Amino acid sequence: MTTTSEKVSEQLARQVSKRVSQSVFDGSRLRVVLLVDVHDGAQQQFLEAYEQLCNQVASVPGHVSDQLCQSIENPSQWLITSEWESAPPFLAWVNSEEHVRMVEPLHSCVRDTRSLRFHIVRETGAEAAAAPAAQRRLQASPRIGDGVIRHALTFTVKPGSEAEVARILADYASPEARVDETTRLCRTSLFMHGNRVVRAIEVRGDLLAALRHVARQPEVRAVEEAINPYLEQERDLNDQESARVFFTRAALPAVHHVTADELVEGERLALYYPARPGRGMELAQLLSRGDEAAAEDPRSPVLRSTIFQRDDVVVRLVDHRAGVAVDVAPAAPLTALLDGEVVRMQLVTDRRSPDA
Repeated sequence: MTTTSEKVSEQLARQVSKRVSQSVFDGSRLRVVLLVDVHDGAQQQFLEAYEQLCNQVASVPGHVSDQLCQSIENPSQWLITSEWESAPPFLAWVNSEEHVRMVEPLHSCVRDTRSLRFHIVRETGAEAAAAPAAQRRLQASPRIGDGVIRHALTFTVKPGSEAEVARILADYASPEARVDETTRLCRTSLFMHGNRVVRAIEVRGDLLAALRHVARQPEVRAVEEAINPYLEQERDLNDQESARVFFTRAALPAVHHVTADELVEGERLALYYPARPGRGMELAQLLSRGDEAAAEDPRSPVLRSTIFQRDDVVVRLVDHRAGVAVDVAPAAPLTALLDGEVVRMQLVTDRRSPDA
């Protein structure tokens, strides 16, 4: 008979703030699930590519194990699960150029993929029950969210083209907010600093479905084609592989979100934190601690804050009380991780769905 693993101590449970609805920094083990749809007849090719990838992934810091499964109902459907010591090493790997090169052999035999990431909250089984609590590192308690998924994209444009790119990105008709019965676009905020563009997206429902819906909208497609000549990384949106590589590199995941007050809207700003090489994740974690403290302080102007991070690009999206300034000066521990000044990004456009 299997038993549930013994409960995490009350002291640890109290450390999880109820105001934090999303975080990769609590030290919990991570389960990654990849759903794969393989082209008909390419199953053996896919298996060989996976085995090569599996040998490479085994040496990645933080990787614990992985498993490959094939559907008993449809041979074209496969499932890859992997376990990681925690989320940060996985994100550092999956967002790296090494990962882009490593998974390239899979693309010719894969029709579609879907990646899901989960912190492990509880587990059963004799092996789990026998392991000391310190080794299990389970998420202490469930997080309570607001039903909104937050994601961002970032890319750079050719120096000198910034004004024209800002004009193009500000001047387009908003796409249809309703994606399907369960998914809708809530808000899109677009910022620039120098030649870097950051587009923050809020979705209620299925993020992947929303991103695909937006990509198909003619007004959005026209804007994307219009900025193509100005991009530093070339892309061809008519070439599936070219588009996939571009948006893979452009992904700027949300690593932490905290809410102090759900009822007040406030004003929105984005802050860019240039991290020293190799220190982006550490910088994002320090910022997350500051936001947690601010959320618990009724005097703080911060209502909501989302931290996005990929490599050494760290962006903090803040909703603050109207008319109350936010102190952007970095705290002393942050200065050693910064490779320049904290910058308030230029707001290009901020669009909300009428019934978001």
